[in-house]
This record gives sequence, C-alpha cells and structure tokens, in this order.
Amino acid sequence: MNIPSRDECYQLIREMNMLEHIAVHSLQVSRVAALLASGLRKRGNGLNEKLVQASALLHDITKARSFKTGELHSDTGCRYLTDRGYPEVGDIVRQHVRLDVYFESDSPTEAEIVNYADKRVLHDKIVPLQERMEYILQRYGSSPDSRSRLERLWHKSKLQETRIFVDLPFAPSRIEDYMAAMDVDVELNKIFGSSV
Repeated sequence: MNIPSRDECYQLIREMNMLEHIAVHSLQVSRVAALLASGLRKRGNGLNEKLVQASALLHDITKARSFKTGELHSDTGCRYLTDRGYPEVGDIVRQHVRLDVYFESDSPTEAEIVNYADKRVLHDKIVPLQERMEYILQRYGSSPDSRSRLERLWHKSKLQETRIFVDLPFAPSRIEDYMAAMDVDVELNKIFGSSV
C-alpha cells in the first residue's frame, strides 16, 4: 500500500491549487481523524493511522476545481489520487461524503473515520454533529428528495458516532479536549510557503 507522507500530501494540495480555507478545513478534519484513529487503535482496532491521516488531509483535494467544473469532488479526488499511485487513499476520499456500505465490519474502518471526521468540521471549526448536519440540510436540502436523502444520511451519521465512541474514553463533545495542538499558520506556511 502506497500512502503519501504529510509533505507529499502538502505537495498534492499545492498541485491542485487548493484554496486556503479548504486547506484549513482539511487540516482540522485530519486532526479529528488522527485522534479517533489513535484512540481506537489503542483499544485494539487495527486501523492504519497513516492511511487515515493522509486520506483526511486529501479528502477535498479537487474541491476548489469543482467550484468551476461542477464535478463531484469525491469522485474526481479519488481518480486524481489513484492516478498518482494512491488508490487506497483515493478510495477513502471517494467515500468521505457517503460511505459505500455503513457498518460493514465489527469495528469502524478508515473510511468511516474520515467520513465522520469531515462531518465534525464546519469550515474551520470543530462542531457537534447536529450543527454540521443542520448546515448540510440548509445548504444542500433544497428539494424534498435531497432533504429526504440528507435526513437518512444524518440518521446513519448519528449511529456512526455512537459506534465510534463506544470504545473511546471520551464523549463526542470532548474531542477538542483530547486533540493534539496544531498551529494552523505554521502548517499553512508548510503548504503554501511564506506568501500565506
């Protein structure tokens, strides 16, 4: 399995001209995902923490481009990463909006962790799942069909949260209390250089 290092992730982000606010969101999603993966691994889950962190950092790799093209950024992100030799990362990126299968194994998978972590970050802030899901409903629930689909996704996301936290020593509301510190400006400087 080929997993890009953090520096390689940053290079890919530069190549795709990711917007700064999307990079900040991705850094936050990566922090949440890293905490959850580490905590679950300590409890005996065989999660690949490097795969989780790289996938979380790159989950929105083609999002800026999608604003112009209208493409489905989860699919094009998958293709972009697969074409660069990271098919496992690409597969998780493809599932960051909606998982192929929910609860397919006894314990959370790398794709579930990245999917959930993305749902906990609204722009650059870590928020309760309910707040993020309300934002998604308001932003993307313009038709009865889309609203119904999003409400089904919300229900699955609440079950997913319970499934993830059953083996962790803290509640979903305490994520920020347990996360590793990160200086966003330092990380943005590593990604974009001193022009940030």
